[in-house]
Amino acid sequence: MDYISPKEAALKVKRWPKDTIAAGRRHTVGLKSDGTVTAMGDNKYGQCNVSCWLDIVAVAAGNVHMATNTGNAHTIGLKSDGTVAAVGWNKHDQCEVNEWRDIVAVTAGWRRTIGLKSDGSVVAVGRNNEGECNVSDWHDIVAVAAGDWHTIGLKLDGTVTAVGNNRYRQCNVSDWRGIVAVAAGYLHTVGLKSDGTAVAVGQNKVGQCDVSGWRGIVAIAVGSSHTIGLKSDGTVAAVGWNEYGQCNVSDWCDIVAIAAGCAHTIGLKSDGTVVAVGDNEYGQCDVSGRRGIQLPGN
Repeated sequence: MDYISPKEAALKVKRWPKDTIAAGRRHTVGLKSDGTVTAMGDNKYGQCNVSCWLDIVAVAAGNVHMATNTGNAHTIGLKSDGTVAAVGWNKHDQCEVNEWRDIVAVTAGWRRTIGLKSDGSVVAVGRNNEGECNVSDWHDIVAVAAGDWHTIGLKLDGTVTAVGNNRYRQCNVSDWRGIVAVAAGYLHTVGLKSDGTAVAVGQNKVGQCDVSGWRGIVAIAVGSSHTIGLKSDGTVAAVGWNEYGQCNVSDWCDIVAIAAGCAHTIGLKSDGTVVAVGDNEYGQCDVSGRRGIQLPGN
């Protein structure tokens, strides 16, 4: 038997369930239980061209805030052999992941892709104008999150590291402790604590950081300016920007996973079906016919 160091064993145990649903600026992605992938919404750059993907174990979608000069996106798929597939907008080489190996988790921000390796190190490709890809010295990482211009890493010891744009102090996470999950939006960052509460830093113009009253949270998702929390009873909490109804999730139940795009929110139910609210200009919320989506942790 190959020797595994205590640290390697801990890294393996600490990793959280892989994302089986993802939401971008104008599209939605779902991983099916047979390892294939479905996508709906804007396909201007081929970001929904995932029908030929096989053996996928996790998905990620590039997201960006709502502005007239943004919206282009890409989609990432993590394969069972630790390699990565990518389709969509590639202006900044954010889809150049063909050579990646030994990847155990992926996330996608605007114009970039982040990969977590099995040894706890991190790789990144894409736009790096504000240092958002400066992750080569990270170690002991168990989860990663990507906002528009900043990147977050959750460490094995429950602390958090961050690089990139910090205009609204969205990278001021060095004092966080006991964190078990992280999520990043346009200009804010959210952490889930082991006691089921949440913390948030960054821009709070529309209340997207007002999570201090949350209890019993088991998962978090962050859109551009809204924050979603999945509760242990399968219901969902939401704060922040709600112009498109993306926070109208109070009647959801039996939810096992959540994802948030720019202005829409996705929920995966325990029966493998999907619900969605929010901006549907490109059909990104047309999920009612989707079945057989992979449940997290399975």
